[in-house]
Amino acid sequence: MAIKVARPQVGFGVSTYVGEIVKGLALTMGHMMKNVVTGGRRMITVSYPEQKRVMPRGYRGKHRLTLRDDGQMKCVACQMCATNCPARCIKIVASEHPDNSIEKYALSFTIDLLECVYCGLCVDACPVDAIRMDSGEYAIIGTTREEFVINKEQLMATQPQYEDERHPMTPKEKK
Repeated sequence: MAIKVARPQVGFGVSTYVGEIVKGLALTMGHMMKNVVTGGRRMITVSYPEQKRVMPRGYRGKHRLTLRDDGQMKCVACQMCATNCPARCIKIVASEHPDNSIEKYALSFTIDLLECVYCGLCVDACPVDAIRMDSGEYAIIGTTREEFVINKEQLMATQPQYEDERHPMTPKEKK
């Protein structure tokens, strides 16, 4: 047995959302007039690319590989970042390191930025803090797919946004 529920009758203004549209336009016009009166001093619009915003700490931008004090990359090719990556966009080829104190290193390290979802799981998985996403670069531009596949040299050349993050401490040094 179905129960019939009567629908309330609404006027033309409510059914066409005229009141809500007027409220939205009033808010927009209020902000515009504030900017006209103050001469644009309080505007939050940035004239990109002439002006670039400083991204907050913890923002996930373009990847970078951290370096040791001697200039070599910290990556020990453990494959933890590639294993944890849900997009499977990280490819590492490991090789024996010429220095016997270091077991192995990444002969090649590539990241396909078009496949990357910028989740940061690669950063969390790295046991030696070799990969970071603190470059502050968020406008990554290219015209071909190959330009979005970045290699080891490009990752090592990417600089951090904040100077104090240039040589992050290893987990042993943090204790």
